[in-house]
Amino acid sequence: MLKAVSVALLFVLLVYATLLAFLWWRQESLMFFPAPLPAHYELASSPDIREHTVEVPGARLSVLQLKLPEPKGVVFFLHGNAGNLAGWFSNADFYRAANFDLVMPDYRGYGKSTGAISDVQQLRTDMRAVWDVFSQQYPGKRLVLYGRSLGTALAADLAEQLSREGRAPDLTVLVSPYSSLRELTAEVYPWVPGALLRYPLDTGSHLPGIAGPVLLVHGDADKLIALRHSQRLQQVLPSARLLVVPGAGHDDVHEFPLYREEFRRALDLL
Repeated sequence: MLKAVSVALLFVLLVYATLLAFLWWRQESLMFFPAPLPAHYELASSPDIREHTVEVPGARLSVLQLKLPEPKGVVFFLHGNAGNLAGWFSNADFYRAANFDLVMPDYRGYGKSTGAISDVQQLRTDMRAVWDVFSQQYPGKRLVLYGRSLGTALAADLAEQLSREGRAPDLTVLVSPYSSLRELTAEVYPWVPGALLRYPLDTGSHLPGIAGPVLLVHGDADKLIALRHSQRLQQVLPSARLLVVPGAGHDDVHEFPLYREEFRRALDLL
């Protein structure tokens, strides 16, 4: 009897170890859901939207830019973990009305961007490279960093980098953020050790280093990343403003009038 229990326990441990090994090596396929596009696909849908590429080590990043005649500033938008610019760059009219340019890159392997995501440092340096190319086009203008879902930790990280250099963005906006990927994973997959994560995306660790205003936005019906993540982030940075959008989920918060009104007000005040 004891031998049978030992064999069963060993089998369970082997299965668990195999599963953990799979999660370690295949992490990218479980975190990132790119939708590639052919190189000839036309992303620019109107004359004031321009397609660009930014060269980074081992890849070319696809970037869309809404370019207005005399913009007040620019919103640098880091999108979520699925899709591509064809789906994400769908709110240009909002930025036209606010008189802000919009710059949005696709991550490696997304849309027309080449290459593949391989580690968190690569993500960080890619987004910094795009920022460095486009921010210099806006001397004396308002600079806004905007992260959505996956992009919130990357935006907070970049905002902290710039703050250390004395070039903090005029506003950092984090929509549907997670406090950290480890905390989110522990909620959804409590059996996965935090040390297994090769992408330590930790939004909360960057917030205290951000100079300038921070706006947190979260739907109270978000089933993917619960509202408590934004509440934790506000505890980390009490000066941050938290906008709770009643009835909004994870993917539709931008469709709610309250979000549009308050985000527009924040841009108008810059």
